[in-house]
Amino acid sequence: MLPALERRFEVLAPTLPGHAGGPELGRPVDDFALVDAVEQTMDEAGLRTAHIVGNSLGGYVALQLAARGRAESVVAIAPAGGWAAGDDSYRGTLAHFTTMLASVRQAVPHVDAIVARPEGRRLATQFITERYEHIPAELIAHQFVGAAGCTGASDLIDLSLTEGWTLPAAPLACPLRLVWGTEDKLLTWPRTAARFRQEPFEGADWVVMDGVGHCPQLDVPDLTAELILEFATGAVPGGTGRPADASR
Repeated sequence: MLPALERRFEVLAPTLPGHAGGPELGRPVDDFALVDAVEQTMDEAGLRTAHIVGNSLGGYVALQLAARGRAESVVAIAPAGGWAAGDDSYRGTLAHFTTMLASVRQAVPHVDAIVARPEGRRLATQFITERYEHIPAELIAHQFVGAAGCTGASDLIDLSLTEGWTLPAAPLACPLRLVWGTEDKLLTWPRTAARFRQEPFEGADWVVMDGVGHCPQLDVPDLTAELILEFATGAVPGGTGRPADASR
């Protein structure tokens, strides 16, 4: 999506700590380690506020940044942390990540052969997209290697199992759009969005994307870029954003 976004905005796309290409995940690891790091990156870039977009764990971090007053608007795409109180199904999701990470690391030496075949590209993207034919093989390989190189994954999973998820306790002071794909296989709709239907998120704008998986930016990149741009421009005085349809 970057080319579409960069035609309208200056884009800062940091890599989170503990992820391939990003800084090391410091110790001790706590629930604010990632948001602290992104906030520092914004400070270093001279950005007091920005329109913030995040998917999955990135969506969770985007909401934390908004709670600190660093967001002009937020588009959170299938953000983590939305399980209802008492719903322990998140443990199964985290166990799946652990298993998947081990499998990816074992398969990395064969990644070129895997992405060379349509069946391999479908296998590599089955949990994150419903459509894969348009995704370049080299991008799938890049993501495959990146997932294997996520050195902070185990620490972040352990943290989630012991401390849960710290979401904003008061309504955000910026416009919020929540986006979810109905075919999300990692954070299933609507179960894992339960908390985002309650306080303090009741005023959020919702877009439910029919037939779309966990990563709309890969699944339907043009439409996802449009959803981001229309919301960000609509959040700016004098902008040209328009209200989104309830379902896409």
